[in-house]
Amino acid sequence: MPKPIAMLDLHAEFAVFGEQIKAAVHRVLESQQFIGGPDIAELEKQVAAKLGIADAVAVSNGTDALLCALMALGIGHGDEVIVPTFTFFATAGCVHRVGAKPVFVDIDPKTFCMDAHRVRAAVTSRTKAIMPVHLYGQCADMDALRAIAREHRLVVIEDTAQAIGARQGDEVAGSMSDLGCLSFYPTKNLGGFGEGGMILSTNVDRANLCRRLRNHGQSQQYLHDVVGGNFRLDTLKAAILLVKLPHWEKFTQQRRESASMYDALLKGAPVTPPHLAPRNTHVYHQYTILCDRRDELMAFLKSRDILTAVYYPVPLHRQPCFAYLNCRCEDFPVAEDASLRVLSLPVHPMLTEEEINRVAGGIHDFYGTKPR
Repeated sequence: MPKPIAMLDLHAEFAVFGEQIKAAVHRVLESQQFIGGPDIAELEKQVAAKLGIADAVAVSNGTDALLCALMALGIGHGDEVIVPTFTFFATAGCVHRVGAKPVFVDIDPKTFCMDAHRVRAAVTSRTKAIMPVHLYGQCADMDALRAIAREHRLVVIEDTAQAIGARQGDEVAGSMSDLGCLSFYPTKNLGGFGEGGMILSTNVDRANLCRRLRNHGQSQQYLHDVVGGNFRLDTLKAAILLVKLPHWEKFTQQRRESASMYDALLKGAPVTPPHLAPRNTHVYHQYTILCDRRDELMAFLKSRDILTAVYYPVPLHRQPCFAYLNCRCEDFPVAEDASLRVLSLPVHPMLTEEEINRVAGGIHDFYGTKPR
């Protein structure tokens, strides 16, 4: 009987570098430097170098990266921040937490990233920032969004949690804005052992402000220039990420190869595979199709021990905590449709060719179609 196909196989990943991780953990345990140890600075240095960006600031998680970035750019009470309604909750939640108002916009029907035309229409005299999310692993239309930002003198924060290493033309995700934010949550393309995140900056002074903010706003011990927070990344987690980092590019390539196989095998099935926008390099954090009878298909695949997932079943404009914004569902038709029809298939780097064939075959069997 074939083994179940999961959305992620961390056990198989751990088998690749488990002994190195154990050695790294032991080294930190021996040092007893659990906060602010040398691995933090080394991780920042290596990630910045791999992405070709000026500076990187390790923080406690991807959500705190967004929160710290908003604080560093002076966004707060009375400000409005334009965000996509179809994304993980943290994007809008952090805007609310700094006292600003999240202004939701609909998404592009092909990429599922925020629709630049909707962004332009959403700008008001109170708009301070645009926060695009590079959803599922490919970049939003940054040329259009930056043009809007320049025109209205807005700052831009990239939510790059799902798109480490993605590119638009020659520019890497996280470098096309005032600040970019990564997540090292275990499920991410570069996933840690627990929570973790990073702020990317093309401006070293702004990066150093984020460093102060992550440590309660201290410029030196017990001297606080600004009010920050405790956004520090643990040394143990940084040491583990340093072990995984050399494997990240190979794992990303394996995701791309799996996506190409799905593209070929799903031809003939009544599903829409991921669209790759011109000039984009996709890192396939998720391989997300559009399909009808989505929940029935999920159940059918599960009966064959194939797990899938829905990101995201409830758009942010329908979240109860944002009811005070009085959003109308009819203003977000693309997100409403996507929430009913998106389905993410397994695309993790440990996936085998046989498993991809099983997933695609299950989809064809459900719809009664054949590959072509």
